[in-house]
Amino acid sequence: MMLHDSHNPAFRTPAGPVPTGTAVTIRFACDEATSVILRTWQDEELCYSMVSDAPGHWQATITMPEKPCLFWYSFIIYRKDGRTLRYGNAYDRLGGEGAVYEKGQAESFQITVYDRDFTTPACIHGANIYQIFPDRFWRGKTASVDDRTDRYVHETWDEEMISVGDMRGGKYQELDFFGGNLMGIVEKLPYLRGLGVDIIYLNPIFRARSNHRYDTGDYTQIDPLCGTEEEFRTLCAEARKLGMHVLLDGVFSHTGEDSLYFNHFGHYPTLGAYQGESSPYYDWYTFKHFPEDYRAWWGILSLPELRKDNPAYQDFMFHDDTGVVPRWITAGACGWRLDVADELPMDFLRKLRIAAHKANPDAVVLGEVWEDASNKVAYGEMRCYCTGDTLDSVMNYPLREAIIAFVTGRASARDLVRLVRHQAEVYPAPFRYSLMNLVGSHDRTRVLNMLCGAEHAELSKADQQHVHLTTDEYALAVRRYRMCIDLLCALPGCPTIYYGDEAGLTGCQDPWNRRPFPWGREDKALQQFVANKLTHRQRSDVLRFGLCSIDAADDDTVTITRYMDGGLDALGQPTACTTREVITVCRK
Repeated sequence: MMLHDSHNPAFRTPAGPVPTGTAVTIRFACDEATSVILRTWQDEELCYSMVSDAPGHWQATITMPEKPCLFWYSFIIYRKDGRTLRYGNAYDRLGGEGAVYEKGQAESFQITVYDRDFTTPACIHGANIYQIFPDRFWRGKTASVDDRTDRYVHETWDEEMISVGDMRGGKYQELDFFGGNLMGIVEKLPYLRGLGVDIIYLNPIFRARSNHRYDTGDYTQIDPLCGTEEEFRTLCAEARKLGMHVLLDGVFSHTGEDSLYFNHFGHYPTLGAYQGESSPYYDWYTFKHFPEDYRAWWGILSLPELRKDNPAYQDFMFHDDTGVVPRWITAGACGWRLDVADELPMDFLRKLRIAAHKANPDAVVLGEVWEDASNKVAYGEMRCYCTGDTLDSVMNYPLREAIIAFVTGRASARDLVRLVRHQAEVYPAPFRYSLMNLVGSHDRTRVLNMLCGAEHAELSKADQQHVHLTTDEYALAVRRYRMCIDLLCALPGCPTIYYGDEAGLTGCQDPWNRRPFPWGREDKALQQFVANKLTHRQRSDVLRFGLCSIDAADDDTVTITRYMDGGLDALGQPTACTTREVITVCRK
């Protein structure tokens, strides 16, 4: 018998992530060994002889490093029959009960060692987040004047989107606008508050060529079709009056080719990098052969890639008085969600977080990272975003995949439980309780389509426009979406709603997942269900801050228990709350 279960405090004390300098006792059960070696790795390999404190029980206590890091360990077992075996992490690397490796090196168990002073802003702990694609939420009265002549702006809100891509955007309908704006969001703030929203996350709002605005044209100006800086300040102020905050989308890995900084088409009066070395922005980009051959994000030439190590670009972003990052926090934003955060250098992220916190110590820095954010491999190096020096938290795409797989029957309850327990093992509590837990987003097929198998990725973009759910498909999707909401509201982190999902909005891949919000045609029953769940969570300290245990009764049933323990919440704060809530989700 050989056993080490990293999810069980009996085998690792303290369990889960630990602050720097913490002494951790690691235990191993084995009645077949003459000796057991604890093999560790952090910059170098070290081996420790484990002590047998009882027959078949081995242990060793190791003090974690004084700097944040990932600490790895596995076991070497010398058996009574003379064989040598290795025991390490499970083959899926999700922790818990390990596995025997008869040949080769064992996969290591992970301990996340984080800065003992690591905290995250209180406004995001357990907050309910609502994501808005600004052009498609609502068109309010605005003082701004749009100076563009190349956009198509729909006359009425309920028109169908244009199905033919523009020449430069190719497969994307980038110049198809509905005119949703900041003042439209202001008008709908009472709706958002009634829904139970704490944080409004806006997709990009800065001047850009496209309707998605991930091709930034000017970081210092709100897009004229979206509004003005004064209207942005108004939105933030009015949201705060209702107890809500506004989170901005920061696209700092690349700009648009049609931008003040690159200026491919000469639409801006100043010299851009495309005009040559006399431009102050020339060194912000990498030209292989000037001017047409340049480094671009994922090779998309309309999105020239920025040199994040360029001192002038960093000063433009982080300067205490004029930098883009602090400027918009000072204007009222509660922080930034960072587009493709895992494509930004770690040093850049550290400086960004410092700049944000100088502007407001409670500013949020949340990243788009699609994989495990504790050990993501990017550009040939392993990156840990949860040790306290780069990101406050991330978008929780692994949980999204696990929830959708469970409710659609592609994975068992035990698979979902395993993922949740793994995240508890590797994410420090401040990070975990700030996770953006989502099932819908702007760059994926609408979740209702996914939940009933109506993604239709095999169809062309044009044909996807005509995909509409049948009555039976929609009923199945809604039933499953309610389970998703139950799970999101029960788990630690921030339940996140993509605009319109709560109203029954459907659609295939973008752009059809970005249709205008169906005001006046909402699924009222679904809307009320989501509002009830989110507002209940707002009022429940145990759901927002309580500890969490999760179990699978069988392949179809997940039970989540939220509770307080010893007068402290999960973030170590004193609490008088003694309640507990048990949420059971059965997909049958």
